[in-house]
Amino acid sequence: MKRTAPLIALGVLGLAVPVALWALQEHGAEHLDFARLFWVLAVMLIAGKFSGELSERMGQPAVLGELIAGALLGGSLLGVIPTAAEDSLTPIIEILAEIGVVILLFEIGLETDLKAMFRVGRGAAAIACVGVILPMIGGILFWLSPLGLHQYGPTGVTMTAIFIGGTLTATSVGITARVLQDLRVMHSFESRFIIGAAVIDDVLGLVVLGIVSGLAAGQAVTVLGIGRSFGVAVGFLVVAVGIGLWLAPKIFDVVNRMRVRGMLLVTAFAFVLVIAALADMAGSAMIVGAFAAGLILSGTNQFNLIQERIKPVADIFTPIFFLSIGAEFDVGLLNPMVAENLPVLGLGLSLFVIAVLGKVAAGWAAPWRRFNRLAVGIGMIPRGEVGLIFANIGLATGVLSRPLFGAIIIMVIGTTFIAPPLLKWSFSWGGVTHSFDKGPHKE
Repeated sequence: MKRTAPLIALGVLGLAVPVALWALQEHGAEHLDFARLFWVLAVMLIAGKFSGELSERMGQPAVLGELIAGALLGGSLLGVIPTAAEDSLTPIIEILAEIGVVILLFEIGLETDLKAMFRVGRGAAAIACVGVILPMIGGILFWLSPLGLHQYGPTGVTMTAIFIGGTLTATSVGITARVLQDLRVMHSFESRFIIGAAVIDDVLGLVVLGIVSGLAAGQAVTVLGIGRSFGVAVGFLVVAVGIGLWLAPKIFDVVNRMRVRGMLLVTAFAFVLVIAALADMAGSAMIVGAFAAGLILSGTNQFNLIQERIKPVADIFTPIFFLSIGAEFDVGLLNPMVAENLPVLGLGLSLFVIAVLGKVAAGWAAPWRRFNRLAVGIGMIPRGEVGLIFANIGLATGVLSRPLFGAIIIMVIGTTFIAPPLLKWSFSWGGVTHSFDKGPHKE
C-alpha cells in the first residue's frame, strides 16, 4: 500500500489539473472569479502536498517538489496559477503568498534558540560571517565584471549586482537540519557548527535582505544609504526583540487564561502580522518583522502550544508561496536547444559555482578548532527559502528581469539538490567529530 501511495497521488493530481483547466476555460466570466480562485487554490494545495511527498520519497526536501509543481502549473506550461499582471486573480495569489512567507519566517524565528545560538561560540559566528561575505562579494564582482550579462539587468548595474550578491548569502536551516537528522549526526560538533552558523547566517541574510529591499524601494546606493539601511534592519530587530521579550510573556499569560476557542492561535497570528507591518513602516522588510515575532514568542510559556498550532496554518499558506515562486519560472529557459537560453543557463551555472565555493570555503573560517571542515562547508550550501524570497522581491520590484530571475532559481534549485548527497559523502570521507581533542573519526 505504501508503494502505491505516490501512484495514487499522481493519479489524483492528474485528474485534478485537467478538470481545473476545463473550469478555467469554461467559466471565465468575471462574476465567477471566486469559483475560479477556489479551483486554483485547490489545485495548488493538492499539487504542493503531493509533489512534496514525492520529493521526500526521492530523498529530497519537500520545497523542491513544490517549486517544480509551481513551474509546471505556471504560465510557461499549464497556466493554472495566474501570473499575468492583467489577470484579476494574480494580486490575490500574491497576497496569499505574502502571508505564506511571513508565516514561514515566523516559524524559523520560533525554532531559533537565541541562547543556543550564543553558546555555539565564535567558531560558528566566523563560519557564518565568511559564508555570507564571500558569496555576496563573489556575486557582486561577477556581475560588475565583463562576464556579467548586463543586458538582463533592468535597473542600474550596481543595484542589480547588490541584489544578486544578496541572493547568494543565506543558508536554508530547514533543509540542512533535515539532512543531518537523516544521517543521525545531529549531536556531532560538525552539526552544531552547521546549525549554529546557519542560524546566524539566516539572521545576517535577513539583515542583508532588509538592506537590499530598502535599496530596491528607491534609497540611494551609497555608503550612507547602505549604513542607514543596515542600521534600520538591525535596529528594528534589536528593539523589537528587546521590547517583545519583556512584553509578550505578560500578554500571552493573560490570553492563555481565556476560554474562547482558538484565542492563543489567533492572538499569535495577529501578533506576527502587527510586527511584520511595523517592520515595513520602520523601513525594514516584513519578513524581518515576522522573524522577530518568532524570536519573541519563542520565549513565552506558551511556546510549545503556539508552535504546534501554527503548523496547520503554515501547511496551508507556505506551499502557496513556493508554488507561486515556481510559477514565475519560465520552464522554456531550461531548453539548451534554444540559442537565447544559453546565456541564461551559463549565468545560472556561474551563480551556482560562486554559491557553492563561497559556502564550502566558510568551513575553514575557524582554524583554531579540529573538525570535518568540508562537511561543515557543504552543510552551508543549500539556499532554499531565503534565496527564493530574495529572488521574488527582486522580481516584484523590477530589480531582476525574468531571465535573471530564472538564473537565480536555477542556482537555488541546484544548491538544494547537490547538498544532501555531498553532505552524506563528506561525513563518510572525513569522519564525524565527537570531541575537539580527538578530531574527526569515521564510524
